[in-house]
Amino acid sequence: MVLKKDQIIELDIEKLIFGGEGLGYYEKMAVFVPMSVPGDRVRVKIISLKKSYARGIIEAIIKPGEERAADKDKVTFEDFHGCDFGMLKYESQLKYKKEMVEDVLKKIGKLENFEIYDTIGSTSPKYYRNKVIEPFAYKDGKIISGFFKKKSHEVFEVSENMLQSKLANRITKELKEILNKKRIPVYDEKKHRGILRHVMVRTNSFDEAMVVLVVKGEPAKNLKKILYDLRDRCPEVKAAYISVNNKRTNVALGDEDIYVYGDEVLKEELFDIKFNISPKSFFQINLEQTKKLYETAISYFDDVKNKNIVDAYSGTGTIAMILSRWAKKVFAIEMVKSATLDAKKTSMENKIKNIDFINGKVEGKLEELLKKREKIDAIIFDPPRKGIEESVLHSVAKTGINEIVYISCNPSTFARDANVLNEIGYDLLKVQPVDMFPQTSHIEVVGKFVKRT
Repeated sequence: MVLKKDQIIELDIEKLIFGGEGLGYYEKMAVFVPMSVPGDRVRVKIISLKKSYARGIIEAIIKPGEERAADKDKVTFEDFHGCDFGMLKYESQLKYKKEMVEDVLKKIGKLENFEIYDTIGSTSPKYYRNKVIEPFAYKDGKIISGFFKKKSHEVFEVSENMLQSKLANRITKELKEILNKKRIPVYDEKKHRGILRHVMVRTNSFDEAMVVLVVKGEPAKNLKKILYDLRDRCPEVKAAYISVNNKRTNVALGDEDIYVYGDEVLKEELFDIKFNISPKSFFQINLEQTKKLYETAISYFDDVKNKNIVDAYSGTGTIAMILSRWAKKVFAIEMVKSATLDAKKTSMENKIKNIDFINGKVEGKLEELLKKREKIDAIIFDPPRKGIEESVLHSVAKTGINEIVYISCNPSTFARDANVLNEIGYDLLKVQPVDMFPQTSHIEVVGKFVKRT
C-alpha cells in the first residue's frame, strides 16, 4: 500500500532516533513520529512524504509504551511545554541519550574502540533553567507569553512551565497581570508595530532575579513604572532593564539595554568563583549539571596540578577560572573581545592570577604561544554547536599536544570532529554524556583524546 498525505494509520513505535523522534514501520516504509515512545501503539496522521520515509503526528495513543511518563491523552509538543522528551520517564531519557551519543559516534565518527558511560542525570529534572526568554502575544484579547509552537511563530502559554525556575514562573505571571491592566500594545512582527516583544528572566541560586523587558520604540515612563510595580509584587527582583529592539529580527534582545533599578548585575557562584551576570552574559542555564559537567572535564586531565592547559573558545572564562583552581597555568583563548574583557574583570575580582587571557583565533594564538616557547601540556575545547574548524584541529596536531578534553553541546559535530582527530593521530578513549537539559533531546558530552604513540 502506498501512503498518502493526511492518511490515518496505526503504527507500533520500535525505537527512538537521534533528535528524539520515534520510528515505526508501515508496509516497510519508515515513519517518524514526534512525541512517541518505544512500545507505543499509536494512531498517526501522515503530514509529509519522501521516497524512503514519512512523518506523522499522533492522533491518539491506542496502547502506551511502558516508558511513557504521562497519561495517553497528552500527545503534542505543546502538551509537554515544548519539551520533546517530556513524554519519557526520566530514567528512560538518560538511557536513550547515551544510546544516541553512541550511535552518532559510530555512524558519523566511524569510531568503535571507546568507552562510553551511563548518562549523568539530574536530581532536579524540572524547574532547572536559570534563564528564560518568552515572546509576548495576544490570545482572546489578553496579553500572554510563552513559547512558539513547533515550526511556527504562534505563541502558546502554560500555567507553569516545567523547565524554568519556580521563581521565574511566578515573576512572568505577575508581570502579565500588570501588563494586562495597563493594556500595553504587543509587538506584531508582520506589521512591525506595537511595543511589547519579549521578557527575559534570569534567576540565581540565591533566589534572586533579573528582569529584562524587551520593547520596540523608546521606553516611556509607564514601562519603567511597570517594572517598579513588579518589584512591589516580587521583591526577589534585584535588577531590572528595558532592552530596546527596533529591528525586524528573530533575535530577542536589542542593542541598547537601559538600566532601570537595582543591581546592575546578577551574582552567581560556581566552585567558589563569583560571577557577574549582565543581560547579555553567557552563563550555563543548569547550575547543578554544570558543576557535574566541569568536574568530569577536569577529572579527564592526568596529573592536572602540574600542567599548562589551553582553554580554547574560552568565552567569558568560566572553564579557565575553574580549571585555574587545579592547573599550574591556563591560557584562555577567545575571539570575541568583549567576552575576553569580561573574563579578565571576573578573574581580577576573584584574585585569580594563573590565567593569561588571549584575544584572537585559536589556531593563530596557539602558534604564537609555541613561538614564545610556552610549554603546553593539554588543551580543552568547549566550542559552539557548529563544532571546531578542521584547520584548528590540524593546528593542534602540529603542536604535538598529547591530551585533549572536548566538551560539546552537539553530539553530531563532536562525532565529526572525533573522526578528524582520529585521522590525524588522536584516539578517543572515553565519553561521558551529561544531561544538562532534562525533558529535551539535547545532551552534552565530555570526551578525552590522547595522541597516538
